Amino acid sequence: MAGDKLISILIPAYNEEIHLEALLERVLAARLPDGFGREIVLVDDGSTDETGEIAGRWAKAHPGTVRVFRHERNLGKGAAIRLAVEKAAGSVSIIQDADLEYDPGDYMRLLKPLIEHKADAVFGSRFGFSEERRVLLYWHTVANHFLTGLCNIVSDLNLTDMMTGYKAFRTSLMRTIPLRSQGFGIEPEITVKLAQRGSRIYEVPVSYHGRGYAEGKKIRLGDALQTPFVILWYGLRRDVYLNPGARILDVLAATPRFNEWMASVVAPYLGKRVLEIGAGIGNLTALLSRGRRKYTASDLDGEHVERLGVRFASNPRVRTRRVDAADAAGFAPLKSTVDSVVCLNVLEHVEDDRAGFANLHDVLAPGGRAVVLVPQGMGLYGSLDEVLGHCRRYTREELDARMREAGFDVERVFDFNRLTRIGWWVNGRLLRRRSFGRFQLAVFDRFVWLWKRLERVLPWGGVSLIAVGRKRG
Repeated sequence: MAGDKLISILIPAYNEEIHLEALLERVLAARLPDGFGREIVLVDDGSTDETGEIAGRWAKAHPGTVRVFRHERNLGKGAAIRLAVEKAAGSVSIIQDADLEYDPGDYMRLLKPLIEHKADAVFGSRFGFSEERRVLLYWHTVANHFLTGLCNIVSDLNLTDMMTGYKAFRTSLMRTIPLRSQGFGIEPEITVKLAQRGSRIYEVPVSYHGRGYAEGKKIRLGDALQTPFVILWYGLRRDVYLNPGARILDVLAATPRFNEWMASVVAPYLGKRVLEIGAGIGNLTALLSRGRRKYTASDLDGEHVERLGVRFASNPRVRTRRVDAADAAGFAPLKSTVDSVVCLNVLEHVEDDRAGFANLHDVLAPGGRAVVLVPQGMGLYGSLDEVLGHCRRYTREELDARMREAGFDVERVFDFNRLTRIGWWVNGRLLRRRSFGRFQLAVFDRFVWLWKRLERVLPWGGVSLIAVGRKRG
């Protein structure tokens, strides 16, 4: 079954020979949304009982549906989940503990906000109103409330059950997040990092059949005592992207004044029906879509497109789609339906940039405008460009020529962001850095009002060039 119609059920298992077969029966029998199939990704985390043998028998009996992976020694729940996420083939994943505390009958409730594209992640709360919940372990409940409250303070959420074992999420999203915790710290780590990524988290009530320590419960007092430190550790740093280029873009996203400045420069050239190429997670989309009749935010990265869809789900004028700037096929459904194309920091990533410029021209209605922003000057090309995946930086003459070759009448080519030219050269060429310091950018963003005034008088070129071209007719 295709990945977009497949649910991956991730089962970390350690010494669960008593419960595993009953659990697998329930997971295979659980109802799923219409049209969706399932796979079970079971990680035997170094079990010393018959967990591995049982899992192997079920994998043999259900080939392609039950897949089993093994750690040679016990590494912890976090390590098992990390491996399961890596191996998952479904578009959506659910973490399912192997101990029968959580009921697979709740899958429909967990999956609904994800399937309807309302959420990036859904947590199953043991403390919400549900059909049934075993009454057990008062002090365990107190500890859960305390840890959830602390996590809410750090991550600015209002969850009722952060430590829940039922967490469902878009698989592609979780794959882009570095997961470091080996043990039960994976629960707050996932929560804090989803919040830092700006993910839309839903919470639904689930049934809970808790077990006591005499029945094999594995989380201990030591795990609870470590959890506040895990929350603070991940809350006070920002480690939310695996890709180095994405980490730079994430840092740059934390410059709202600079983004508003860039939007204010670009917006006057845009009409009412706009296509944005390379929208990323939508920081400029939120600004540029104001006052438009129809705004299509697109990106090549499927994860970014999903994130855009969730972020702008409540705005009927903003639509999202996957578009490759160099592939004409992706533009075909939009041809002549837009009067403006905005393409910021995209074409320098494209090997065949001439095809990219041609596609911008072809998708426009006659008389429509394209606004293109690219980095300027190969003399600035350095480590930061390498991390970001830049194939080139442009001269004014090259940008003008590309626009004219594509068929545009070029109205303007002008410099943007002169001040940071020196900083880019120092960081990327001299110091060979591969990211920006957050403090450095915070200071820069604080004084954007001053940089805008200096922009008019500084004698050198900008870090970027902006070209405005009109399609004839």
